[in-house]
Amino acid sequence: MIWIIFIILLIVVVLGVKIIPQSRAKVVERLGSYHATLQTGVHYVIPFIDRVASDVTLKEIVKDFAPQPVITKDNVTMQIDTVVYFQITDPKLFTYGVENPVNAIENLTATTLRNIIGDLELDQTLTSRDIINSKMRSILDEATDPWGIKVNRVEVKNIIPPRDIQEAMEKQMRAERERREKILQAEGEKKAAILIAEGEKESSILRADAKREAHILEAEGEAQAILKVSEAQAKSLSLLKEANADEAVLKLKSYEAMVEVANGQSTKIIVPSELQSLVTSGTILAETLEKTQTK
Repeated sequence: MIWIIFIILLIVVVLGVKIIPQSRAKVVERLGSYHATLQTGVHYVIPFIDRVASDVTLKEIVKDFAPQPVITKDNVTMQIDTVVYFQITDPKLFTYGVENPVNAIENLTATTLRNIIGDLELDQTLTSRDIINSKMRSILDEATDPWGIKVNRVEVKNIIPPRDIQEAMEKQMRAERERREKILQAEGEKKAAILIAEGEKESSILRADAKREAHILEAEGEAQAILKVSEAQAKSLSLLKEANADEAVLKLKSYEAMVEVANGQSTKIIVPSELQSLVTSGTILAETLEKTQTK
């Protein structure tokens, strides 16, 4: 009999020992009323009197809710699905605050999303995800405080507009890409034309410089040639004078020097009067001698 009582007591003691692992908590009721929240560690509850009402996790929970139909301010119906990251901060409030808390969060997310999207147009909805996420997180976090839940983050996962809207957006994107392509092509052609014009300009300048240099060199060469001829003629005249050549020979040499200086470039040559008279006398003398010999 004693052994039976001992075994019963042992069973009661074993059944009353509760070991709570890390990141979990248990809500205990005693005779139907809330008694305590058991955190991590070893605890003892009275069998048949105390009851574990709920076993909750304290880790962050991620819930991916199904797409919800929403209507934008410009009357476009689209499907949007969200992902909510939340954490249980008070196991007691989570247990007694609301029936089926996860379902309550899903419905609250859907209604909040409809309210936010209803104030935005289609283009704003597609480009304002950060604003939508921030507003939803703030509203959900405030609404779930009485349930012992903290909403850490809300993300809009997918925004699915109607098929005709998607086709229109795709056409708009293609048109935008084509416009950018044409702009880039036009800019490229413009730059190429500018480079070609600059190259032709530089080439013309170089050709003009080369032609100018050639003319300068040619003129300098001709000037040097004329100078050399003049020096040679002057030297020859000097030698004739030193050799006691008469005035007529000197004048004739001067005439030859003038012809060589002209070098065939002038159509007229001015002959000094003294030289003209000398040539005329020579011509008359030659004609007289020729007549005498004929007689």
